[in-house]
Amino acid sequence: MAFDYETLRRDISWDIAKKQLGYKDGDTINLAYVCVDRNVEQGRGEKLALVHENHEGEIRNYTYHDLQLLTNGWADFLGKQGIAPGDRVCIFLDRLPELYIGFMGVLKSGAVVQPLFSAFGEESVFQRADDSRAVAVITQHKHLGKIRKIRDRLPDLKHVIVVDHDDAKKRLREAEGEVGFDMDAHRIPEFPIFKTYAESPSVLHYTSGTTGKPKGALHVHSSIFAQLLTSKLVLDLKDDDIYWCNADPGWVTGTSYGIIGPWALGVTQVVVDAGFSSDRWYETMEKHKVTVWYTAPTAIRMLMKDGIEPVKRRDLSSLRHMCSVGEPLNPEGVHWGREAFGLDYHDTFWQTETGSIMITNLPGMPVKPGSMGRPFPALTAAVVDPITGERITEVGRVGMIAIQPPWPSMMRAYWNNTATYLKKFLNGWYICGDRASVDADGYFWFSGRDDDVINTGGHLVGPFEIESALLEHEAVAESAAIGKPDPVNMEVVKVFVALKPGFTASDDLDLSIMNFIRKRLSPLAMPQEIEFVDKLPKTRSGKIMRRLLKAKELGQEIGDTSTLDDD
Repeated sequence: MAFDYETLRRDISWDIAKKQLGYKDGDTINLAYVCVDRNVEQGRGEKLALVHENHEGEIRNYTYHDLQLLTNGWADFLGKQGIAPGDRVCIFLDRLPELYIGFMGVLKSGAVVQPLFSAFGEESVFQRADDSRAVAVITQHKHLGKIRKIRDRLPDLKHVIVVDHDDAKKRLREAEGEVGFDMDAHRIPEFPIFKTYAESPSVLHYTSGTTGKPKGALHVHSSIFAQLLTSKLVLDLKDDDIYWCNADPGWVTGTSYGIIGPWALGVTQVVVDAGFSSDRWYETMEKHKVTVWYTAPTAIRMLMKDGIEPVKRRDLSSLRHMCSVGEPLNPEGVHWGREAFGLDYHDTFWQTETGSIMITNLPGMPVKPGSMGRPFPALTAAVVDPITGERITEVGRVGMIAIQPPWPSMMRAYWNNTATYLKKFLNGWYICGDRASVDADGYFWFSGRDDDVINTGGHLVGPFEIESALLEHEAVAESAAIGKPDPVNMEVVKVFVALKPGFTASDDLDLSIMNFIRKRLSPLAMPQEIEFVDKLPKTRSGKIMRRLLKAKELGQEIGDTSTLDDD
């Protein structure tokens, strides 16, 4: 049966999620109830909710009934500490079970959960906790030293909750609000979940822009309608699936689709708290019989570098659906996925601010390698003129990606930053800050961040297009393209290239790459300068930080680097 997108547009709405949850306007709605207690009430109490594997391979299993008892324990404990509904509670943990279950416990208490990357340094933690005026941080001994260094600068921070505390090993500073909490020992059969409503604040995610301090995108409990429906229709999650999302919950994918979405549907999910290793990843998928996998283009490229052979050594026959997120997926990645797994990677586009998937390659929809797909059927997206906000109807013309409000998971504010929030809207559209074009079939093609697009001789050149082509050169492992000021052409293309093992930087290789791009794309896209580097700066969500490369090139301030992956 042929894929019929227009029928989906007519039939799919957010009301489907509301109906599935039995929600009517004005009812109470709490994310934690939907993701935990509701599953127990529907008979999934003994079903595995979380399969957690640590670096050493030790596994901890939790059923939905376990989640119910433990989230009750969390909420009860937080209340007894004096943490009130609406208070901001930071979670600063590695990918421990306490992170995933504590996340829901905070929401049960009525407080606002504020996830932080576990790799943050103390200054990055300070900026976010200070801006939100967080009253509590949930952490572990590994990160406690960072909190202690900034403790005196955070007058609102009253509680530091340490999940792996052992009195016999280290003493906590009780006078400074440090207290130990053994999650597994706090199982409470019943807890009166705080009554939250559609517009009650739920999650506060900080995101970094090109300049200035990180901005706190505030989400609400009714975001669940979008996260549930997109998990069902984009990730294609079904009741018997074993799901694996590689994203850290310090990044919005790790919460919207690494905690909320799968649990809203009562699905079993796998979490691996270990660094990247292609063999370990394939072993994980084989061992746990993963059926649906959500990953990032950066990870896909790393897997590509190790070739097809490690894939073929494993039995991955359970895997039936793959999606990607974080940055556009290069065509080469799609082709490789087909060769390695016999499946398409389904690219998805969305942001911290949107809270859920906006543009996507739906299951069954023909995948065009390099395209982010089409708008999720329940919403309206377009490319618009960056000045007027008028919709662009011309096929192939680049404009700003825009979404028509409202949708359930849209951020409701930037915390304490109304002026910046209002700048995100133009002519009735939410402006994403990314440029793209739309083809004759309605597929969106990413061009670059608004400030990444290269204007050479009056022609806009998308860095992603150049980078995708560079990946097809036999020597190139990764690349980033920026515009370098030029007195004649306004800008010329400069690329930063990380080479594959066995290749060495040379004038001949430089010339080979230049000619490859000139032939593959156009003379306009041909780099005028190539700089060979050991690695490219990336965020922990996998996005190459072109602005950092450009700032260094131009001798400018590099701005916020708190999401930089230093590994």
